[in-house]
Amino acid sequence: MDKTYGPLFTPWKIGNVEIKNRIVLCPMGGTSLFGWMAPSKFSKEAGEFFLERAKNNVGLIIPGIAPIKDMIGRRWLYQANGAFKKLKKYMEEFHKTGAKLFVQLTAGFGRSFSILDSLVKIKNNKVLKTLVKPIIDVEYIMAAPSELPSRWAEDVKTRPLSVKEIEEMVDAFAKTAVKLKEAGVDGVEIHAVHEGYLLDQFTTEYTNKRTDEYGGSFENRYRFATDIVKAIKRACGSDFPVSLRYSVTSKTKGFCEGAIPGEKFEEVGRDMEESIKAAKYLQDAGYDMLNADNGTYDAWYWAHPPAYMPLNCNLDDVKKLKKYVDIPVVCAGRMEPDTAAKAILNGDIDAMGVARQFLVDSEWVTKLMEDRIEDIQPCICCHNGCFPMSHYKGIACGATMSESKHMSRCALNPQTMQGHKFDIIKTENPKNIAVIGGGVGGMEVARIATLRGHNVTIYEKTDKLGGVFIPASAPSFKEKDRMLLDWYRRQIEKLKIKVVFNTEITDITSLDADAIVVATGSKPKELKIDGIENSMEAIEYLNGKKVGNNVVIIGGGLTGCEIALDLYLKGKKPVIVEAKNDLIATKGICLANSSYLRDFFKAKGVPVYLESTVKKINKDSVEINHNGTLETVLSDNVIVSVGYNPAPIAQPSMNVYVVGDADKVGNLKTVIWQAWEVAESI
Repeated sequence: MDKTYGPLFTPWKIGNVEIKNRIVLCPMGGTSLFGWMAPSKFSKEAGEFFLERAKNNVGLIIPGIAPIKDMIGRRWLYQANGAFKKLKKYMEEFHKTGAKLFVQLTAGFGRSFSILDSLVKIKNNKVLKTLVKPIIDVEYIMAAPSELPSRWAEDVKTRPLSVKEIEEMVDAFAKTAVKLKEAGVDGVEIHAVHEGYLLDQFTTEYTNKRTDEYGGSFENRYRFATDIVKAIKRACGSDFPVSLRYSVTSKTKGFCEGAIPGEKFEEVGRDMEESIKAAKYLQDAGYDMLNADNGTYDAWYWAHPPAYMPLNCNLDDVKKLKKYVDIPVVCAGRMEPDTAAKAILNGDIDAMGVARQFLVDSEWVTKLMEDRIEDIQPCICCHNGCFPMSHYKGIACGATMSESKHMSRCALNPQTMQGHKFDIIKTENPKNIAVIGGGVGGMEVARIATLRGHNVTIYEKTDKLGGVFIPASAPSFKEKDRMLLDWYRRQIEKLKIKVVFNTEITDITSLDADAIVVATGSKPKELKIDGIENSMEAIEYLNGKKVGNNVVIIGGGLTGCEIALDLYLKGKKPVIVEAKNDLIATKGICLANSSYLRDFFKAKGVPVYLESTVKKINKDSVEINHNGTLETVLSDNVIVSVGYNPAPIAQPSMNVYVVGDADKVGNLKTVIWQAWEVAESI
């Protein structure tokens, strides 16, 4: 192993529990050992997920949040005796790996609950709300310190929790912790004075307007969190470790408005001064570790950083906090192993927190130890599979019930958290397969089909593999995308898959193959605008076409917004024109990603014309119809980014398969998952 990473593989302690190395698998919604959005039972799927990673040299594993009361059925978790019996048997097997496991328990979500549109209708209808209350009590799930606006639905308000309800929760935490200790779990983590969830809403003044013993003073605002740890210690003993998920600072300017990195702003949540005081106070109350990053759901991109956020984005703040406490501190947030190792060596943090990289590649720690870094499939922070909770004007949480129920799947790895649905099974009938198009979809079909035992040839019309993902990965903040492309190319080479470059297939009957996969991608939609010849397509810009200082982007979807961000970072002056009433008004794109871009443009003063259309493109200006008023904006260049249409060279038929954008334009998740389905069906 490269000695650079040596500090990551030294032992440390949380209380009296020794952890073999300093890599912590951080909790992710949807990976609870007790299931999610259903009556609690032991989740075999999550159990297999964590056991595989434990076998691959993780030091400490913290599964996703387990609500102390079922979200459906409203039973207390400690009453799920059957689940705890199965957990005890599981822990016996788990501990054979040498890893440790803490279970994360949550009081709830408050205003941060990602309420689906269907639940909004129930919440706002007295009759429906009463009828479904015995099954799902939306009022209780969303209950908060005070009456507050939902993060997801502007017309929904939370109700305040009663003191009795708080006391019942504290008691439930203690009773559940006892059951977990008896089952052999190594410790618990309390969720959370973190990310703007329920306990965090009690601690911050902008969300806590109470006048009783749980509001007002510093001590009262942190009382709920301290009551919980004291109750657990009384019930389980002082030696049973209790970690706390903790946001060092809130990075929040107000409801639904976060602060981007480097921005000067007035903090409405927890600033560094209060955080230092709070960390000491929470430590003295009994917490044995702080599992730390930054942010709230109003500044969600700090806790769920997209590609636009800097690497190791929370490290500086966590390092500052570490100086003031005596308990271990873990840092999470796009952490890189080399940077984490150096910080541990210097005593700046105690361990490295990693989450979504474990969804992509279960073996990445083992590969790091074996100096096989080039074999690690990188997480690109897209959130397409693990957290597709979108939000934009006119819609609350733009996810399906299935997506809400099954989070922490992975766009790049369909096997993650899906049981054995995508097991790679060797074929008994090897075929010669021709794949037309060497983009991500084509490469993934070729890779999985080869692993199954087929003979695959890729036909690529250019001189390199990657397709449209090459220009898509061009912006400076897409370093992980470029790493993913390199990973794919290495896999194709290692598997000895034949690639025929500089060959454009236009007639599939010319191919001698048992099965043909069409992965020819898509083509840009065409706009009928006066002067459209004075514009360029998004892909032309991403492929390196030069632009001047003043650039108008037609289309405020994800690609258009990423182009605007790229232009701004290059010192240009972008202007976005979008026909819809919000930027990135698309389902499947996580709020953490979209809110960063919206907040960035607002903070930097990037002009955004919503509900607007371009009427004419001149050589040096653009005429925009904005709310019925015609405005002229100076422009050196105009970039059109209004989406794509499939461009298959053949239609599906017997032994002909169409995948990816050639079938239906989507994102990496839709492309890769479909590629697996096709490769496993041939």
